[in-house]
Amino acid sequence: MKRIDHIAIVVENTVEAARWYEREHSARIEYVDDSWSLVSFENVKLAFVLENDHPPHFAFEDNGLESGNEHRDGSVSVYKEDPWGNVIEIINYRKVSK
Repeated sequence: MKRIDHIAIVVENTVEAARWYEREHSARIEYVDDSWSLVSFENVKLAFVLENDHPPHFAFEDNGLESGNEHRDGSVSVYKEDPWGNVIEIINYRKVSK
């Protein structure tokens, strides 16, 4: 069974969003910058993305994913759509060897 890694929602300011969820909902900030931010709760992570940078989506972690778009944290991922047009990210956090 796969697990949902994170849900990404579009916001106008990723820094403000992360700080608001930290303050109002006791989220732990995992990463924050002007282009995207990530907070975690006990059961899931929530990403804040800018409309023109990333689509709103939810992500499954899949350690079997071998290739895809490389991210600054060393993870790789691919975006897919389900039959209803929802964007799904498949992500593997293994460190990418260069």
